[in-house]
Amino acid sequence: MKPKKNPNAEIGRNSSLYFMIGLASILFVTWQALEVKVYEKETEVLDVVQVADNLDEEVPITKNVITAPPPPPPSAPDVIEIVEDMEDVEETVIESTESSQDLYIEDAVVKIDDVQVGEEEEEISVPFAIIENAPIFPGCDTCPTEEERRACFNQKVQEHIRKNLKYPPSALEMRISGRVFIQFDIDSKGRVVNIQKRGPDRLLEDEAERLIASLPTMKPGMQRGKATKISYAIPINFMIR
Repeated sequence: MKPKKNPNAEIGRNSSLYFMIGLASILFVTWQALEVKVYEKETEVLDVVQVADNLDEEVPITKNVITAPPPPPPSAPDVIEIVEDMEDVEETVIESTESSQDLYIEDAVVKIDDVQVGEEEEEISVPFAIIENAPIFPGCDTCPTEEERRACFNQKVQEHIRKNLKYPPSALEMRISGRVFIQFDIDSKGRVVNIQKRGPDRLLEDEAERLIASLPTMKPGMQRGKATKISYAIPINFMIR
């Protein structure tokens, strides 16, 4: 049986040859395009400078100012009178304060009995918890026992803080809160002194210091029958609800 297709009429029998010829042609054209050199055209630049021949300068007119000559110096008088000094001038004699080698200084003899020695007692601070008689807050005089007076003191201080506390507006806007530790002394005259504070922010510390400084004058604490300075510490909580 003979095949129906003519082998001479096959389309793809020389396709690889045509592909190689086309690829070689494209590479040749690309190579020639890369080898082409293009030169820039030279451009001539002409600078035109205009120079003026006639330059007329206006010279300012100056005037010579003639000043008057200075007056002549005053002439000396014809007759010079001599005035006698009738007043006597007293000369001030300044004595030297330096001592010479010939000056003898006697040794000062001081008797022991003539020397007065004063005893100066150092004021010490006794903690509130161990002092014999605690300071008495105004209004706590009626408490009969020492324990009741101490409890009344603590209660009055806390009531004073709650009543007079003003939250700083700046701290309230910035939502600053926390606990401020306050330590202060009540001196031998019942006054609040030496306030020390430590807290999370300066605004809260200043308000806590203001509260403690506004405490009233109290009856001072007693140690061995003598008015004594005591130290007291209390925390103040600043809370935003």
